[in-house]
Amino acid sequence: MYEYRKLTLKQKAELVEQRLSRGYPPHAPPHPIQDAKFYLLTAACYEHKSYMHCQSRRQQLLNMIFDKFGDEDDGEESAKALTTNIMISAWVVLPNHYHLLVQVENFEVLGELFRKIHGFTSRRWNLEDNVTKRKVWYSWSDRAIRSQRHYYTTLNYIHYNPVKHGLVTSPYDWVESSVNWYLQVYGREWLRDCWVKYPVKDYGKDWDDF
Repeated sequence: MYEYRKLTLKQKAELVEQRLSRGYPPHAPPHPIQDAKFYLLTAACYEHKSYMHCQSRRQQLLNMIFDKFGDEDDGEESAKALTTNIMISAWVVLPNHYHLLVQVENFEVLGELFRKIHGFTSRRWNLEDNVTKRKVWYSWSDRAIRSQRHYYTTLNYIHYNPVKHGLVTSPYDWVESSVNWYLQVYGREWLRDCWVKYPVKDYGKDWDDF
């Protein structure tokens, strides 16, 4: 979205035409792979503004995900259960975006899930801030998980995200993250071994290498 604004009118038209020719929406993130088992899902606040600047709002978002749309799962196969079609394996909520590592049986349910979550939180936070018609969320994107290495590197990336953005010096210091769930269930040694075996490094580049 932000690079698009820098383009000339001609460049914008060419880009939109190219996206349409590939079957993508003209501006929203495309979802080309819908038959994978696991995905990294990412949603960002509009223009990356920190609308989740306080812990209470980040917790509100997690409550929407875990309480309103599913029940907790006490098993060790995944961290939380969202619905019968979606299992969340890892999560992190930051001031201006969040990530979920999920197992999906029916990709089509995701769009409705995000519409409900973002619609509810937008209305609530706009009321709290006494503003009307403010756009809180931009959109959501997905990345299909390609391998076991990709999966565990993604898990480490999610847990390291608060450190990456300079919010804390240790992943364990960020409350709105699944890292402490993993710490309780699997232990610090498991997390350390996972980090050594699947380092984040320049995660996000050359995805197909995973």
